[in-house]
Amino acid sequence: MNARRNAELNPNAIYRDPMSFDDYMAARMISTPFCLYDCDVPCDGATAVIVSRRERAKDMRNPPLRVEAVGARIAGRPSWDQFEDLSTMPNRDAGAQMWTRTDLKPADVQMAQLYDGFSWITMSWLEALGLCGVGESGPFVEGGERIARNGPLALNTHGGQLSAGRLHGYGFLHEGATQMWGEAGDRQIAKPPEIGVIAAGGGNTCGCLLLVRE
Repeated sequence: MNARRNAELNPNAIYRDPMSFDDYMAARMISTPFCLYDCDVPCDGATAVIVSRRERAKDMRNPPLRVEAVGARIAGRPSWDQFEDLSTMPNRDAGAQMWTRTDLKPADVQMAQLYDGFSWITMSWLEALGLCGVGESGPFVEGGERIARNGPLALNTHGGQLSAGRLHGYGFLHEGATQMWGEAGDRQIAKPPEIGVIAAGGGNTCGCLLLVRE
């Protein structure tokens, strides 16, 4: 529901029509317990990322965003049906590694762009990054106020892959940068975030990075 509300304001999103809770619950089953709108929507698109030394980036049109810390992990079986425990993924190790590389804490994060190949993966990332406790992602997002665009933790502000479209994680990096530069148009967070976390991947391959506005 949060993803769709944000996608309504994104002119490039695939799904932009308003969606009620009843609409969501009435969607056809794809694979129990996931219905149509629990699955991301494939699309065509591209994202360019420029990586540079800080001093070389000072004369760019937008101020540079510093990659404060990165975490990554590959582990487990490559096929979903062979996972020993579907409630955990290597994202917990990736998140833990990222926080060992910075003095910042989860409480400092103002914006999160978290992979949603399926809706539950975003919930898993919230826990893996310490943005809420393990097993607490359900109550954390309940009601939507906490993760709303202008809430304490703006989440997937472009609509995520569930509504905006799947660019295999790069859409989250693009949106994070756009929000931090204050260039997101109608969906812009009122106060452009200074600290944001971007996460991509599910299954046995996961990575995340912490962005800081200079």
